Amino acid sequence: MVKLYETGAYLVNGTELVLDNETASQELAAKGVKTSKDEARKGTMGYKILQEHNTSDDAENLKIKFDKMTSHDITFVGIIQTARASGLTEFPIPYVLTNCHNSLCAVGGTINEDDHMFGLSAAKKYGGIYVPPMQAVIHQYAREELAECGKMILGSDSHTRYGALGTMAIGEGGGELAKQLLGRTYDVKMPGVVAIYLDGEPAKGVGPQDVALAIIGATFKAGYVKNKVMEFVGPGISKLSTDFRIGVDVMTTETTCLSSIWKTDEKTKEWYDTHFRPEAYTELNPESVAYYDGVVYVDLSKVRPMIALPFHPSNTYTIEELNANLTDILHDVEEKAKSQLNGDVAFNLTNKIRDGKLYVEQGVIAGCAGGGFENICDAADILKGRYIGSDEFTLTVYPASMPIMMELTKNGRAATLLETGAVIKPAFCGPCFGAGDTPANGALSIRHSTRNFPNREGSKIQNGQISSVALMDARSIAATAANKGYLTPATDLDVEYTGPKYFFDKNIYDNRVYKGFGKADASKELKFGPNIKDWPEMPALTDDLMLKVCSVIHDPVTTTDELIPSGETSSYRSNPIGLAEFTLSRRDPEYVGRAKAVQAVEKLREEGGCVGKAYPEIKDMMQIVKTKFADKCAHDIGFGSVIYANKPGDGSAREQAASCQKVLGGWANIAKEYATKRYRSNLINWGMLPFLIEEDAGFEIDDYIFVPGVREAVANKAEKITAYIVNKDMKEITVTLGDLTDDERQIIMDGCLINFYRH
Repeated sequence: MVKLYETGAYLVNGTELVLDNETASQELAAKGVKTSKDEARKGTMGYKILQEHNTSDDAENLKIKFDKMTSHDITFVGIIQTARASGLTEFPIPYVLTNCHNSLCAVGGTINEDDHMFGLSAAKKYGGIYVPPMQAVIHQYAREELAECGKMILGSDSHTRYGALGTMAIGEGGGELAKQLLGRTYDVKMPGVVAIYLDGEPAKGVGPQDVALAIIGATFKAGYVKNKVMEFVGPGISKLSTDFRIGVDVMTTETTCLSSIWKTDEKTKEWYDTHFRPEAYTELNPESVAYYDGVVYVDLSKVRPMIALPFHPSNTYTIEELNANLTDILHDVEEKAKSQLNGDVAFNLTNKIRDGKLYVEQGVIAGCAGGGFENICDAADILKGRYIGSDEFTLTVYPASMPIMMELTKNGRAATLLETGAVIKPAFCGPCFGAGDTPANGALSIRHSTRNFPNREGSKIQNGQISSVALMDARSIAATAANKGYLTPATDLDVEYTGPKYFFDKNIYDNRVYKGFGKADASKELKFGPNIKDWPEMPALTDDLMLKVCSVIHDPVTTTDELIPSGETSSYRSNPIGLAEFTLSRRDPEYVGRAKAVQAVEKLREEGGCVGKAYPEIKDMMQIVKTKFADKCAHDIGFGSVIYANKPGDGSAREQAASCQKVLGGWANIAKEYATKRYRSNLINWGMLPFLIEEDAGFEIDDYIFVPGVREAVANKAEKITAYIVNKDMKEITVTLGDLTDDERQIIMDGCLINFYRH
């Protein structure tokens, strides 16, 4: 089904793969090819697009300027506030503000709608594009209105992926978008490019989520495409509709790749024609010879309906495999969950087996991954003439945009779904991050959405609640709904898929979306709701640091959902101090109190108080420090908190995973590695030191870590930094910072991106 090549490979004429081994030169010569590996690297689509957007003369250290940007209502307030504090006067490129995350106003009074009004006022003042709530989810609007072949888009959402439309898109934290708004660049080393070679044709009933989950399951754990560009090539692409390609592409985020790009063809052209943007199409192909740093070979004909069981999109099985080994597989998931859930709640899946079959309580087809036109039409074909029943099972469908909703209404598929007992709701991302359709305690939801981390379905572990999500394709969700909750792959049903043509109604956006790019009006005032707060002052990096370990996480991977929860916290995203109260609330509820206690020490120091006198614990620590550094005094040392985690930052691009730590006085993370570039970038942009350590040093909560000369080490690009765990004595450890640009070093020394621009 999916094979990972152990070496790189040359792609010749877009179809023939030649392994990079001792016989490669002979094979290439036999095909009449004369090239070097370095030259062939330049033949990928990814290389060409990145270099076309690189503003530096250095082909390895890129300084990218994007063509367009997009944000949603969880992130755009903080981004605009950051840029505004740094001197923003006008949006220099088209910047779309969608309202698809905080769309519901059921929590927090007027908070969410206040954010929307802030966004509209910012679009008027700075010249932006404003998409009102329920009109479209962020990525569907970007596909329909922003994507262009050969262009690049930056988004403040991790699933910013438009490669299937020939657009290289990257999801990052808000700091990177603020840089673009202020005329700066996205700085990154030239990434490796991995070929995703598609061959064959999917079986009837197999959908894009099935292909995506098969790829994620094969690549994530191995880190095969981490921080690389996934380039989709091969003869199998021509067998896929554009909607199908989009459904695969959006899930590439879950592999931890940097971006994605696909070859384009007549089907891509037809898609742009349908959306009244023929000028956006250009044929994209790799050169006649292109070199890839790896190959993921996918035989589409062998992909079967897939399921990703809790609690990660890479925890994949074929549905047939699961149904054949229910007890063993579900018991294994339960055992793994004990560690991930920290023993806080009882988690059970085997109790859902009845008469040898797995029954689920809920199905959801939603968002940027599931809410596409073809997914919903195929689901309607499967359910036509069937009923979901009157028991526990429910089915909810969220079309990804109002134009899709309109066409489903016109062609009758909406009526077909409603007749089955399903519920159709407007465009909203809530089911993807825990702000909609929360199932009952203990229930299992199957969803064609993007993630299935703990609490992504909306339950609250801290309140003793636990339900969970398994990811599946819309077709198998519909097949399961047709069997009233019995887990069923779509390939088990004999269905005639009608494949209706899609007609895009552009009047919906023309009449409702505020399109103000190029029309900035400085006289317009921003509208601030009472929950919208400015960023607090951030201190600059001191010469020396004393860090207190306020949380230790030994899980193999720590998600951004664990660092700052999604769902109910989203209403506070425009209030940095209010949101910070939720930091690590699901993973380590005592963290906030510990971090605040260290922050109080630093505030007293900044005010000129005697911290040793006020805090006997600090006096004791300093006495130990003085045994090795006699000249060090507490009033000259910065005090802050630090988190240790093996591999933090998988998942969302939300910058608040880092900014909340900084708001609480955090100065660093220590990790063996960072799960994604975007989380590490968020740390840097909020002035946090992204320390790396080779081996777990046995950190314990309440340990102190003294880092002498840290500012000098950052400024002088020290390869290694010596620090000391201060407990009853001083244990020497070595940390590193990894690659940092000169600007990134200065951001850390200044204390955050805002300070950097002020200076």
